[in-house]
Amino acid sequence: MARRYDCNDATDRKTGLREAASAVRRGELVVLPTDTLYGIGADAFSPEAVHELLAAKGRGRSMPTPVLIGSPNTLHGLVTDFSEQAWELVDAFWPGALTLVAKHQPSLAWDLGDTQGTVAVRMPLHPVAIELLTEVGPMAVSSANLTGHPAPEDCDAAREMLGDSVSVYLDGGPTPGIQPSSIVDVTGKVPVLLREGALTADQLREVVPDLEVAP
Repeated sequence: MARRYDCNDATDRKTGLREAASAVRRGELVVLPTDTLYGIGADAFSPEAVHELLAAKGRGRSMPTPVLIGSPNTLHGLVTDFSEQAWELVDAFWPGALTLVAKHQPSLAWDLGDTQGTVAVRMPLHPVAIELLTEVGPMAVSSANLTGHPAPEDCDAAREMLGDSVSVYLDGGPTPGIQPSSIVDVTGKVPVLLREGALTADQLREVVPDLEVAP
């Protein structure tokens, strides 16, 4: 039976974060609020847990799961060939609604789907998410919806779709954003905007003027 915790209540939040961290370490799934939409998450380094995450969403391996982290410093252990422009984007927009697609360290023992050697990584601007990520480390996190359905802006919508496939629901109230994060590919010499979301191309070009936009 899934457990739900009201993170606007200090006592419930403390208990919920403890239970969510324990669930992640056991290879189970949790739903957590972010600064954009609600996400369903698992231990990024547990292939079995990531498989369960994809199965819960009805999503195939051709759409790899992004990774959320609690600190920019975590990037040093996850990515390689990270350009100066990529670090400038991190400095300007993290924590926040910017996902960066980078080359991951080849030595990492994870399986996020068919990534072709890359990882989509983000640091969210939400205290509940940051606290959980700080406790358990990098998590594979995707929007907390069934594939083909609208991404949830509150915990009720996430639970209605995902039910008992999730062990712990962290309810932080409605999310402040209704747009997903913007996605920028930083694997090449020039950053490329793959998806415009909460951040526009013009906002990103204030930091990296040569940003290109994918067709």
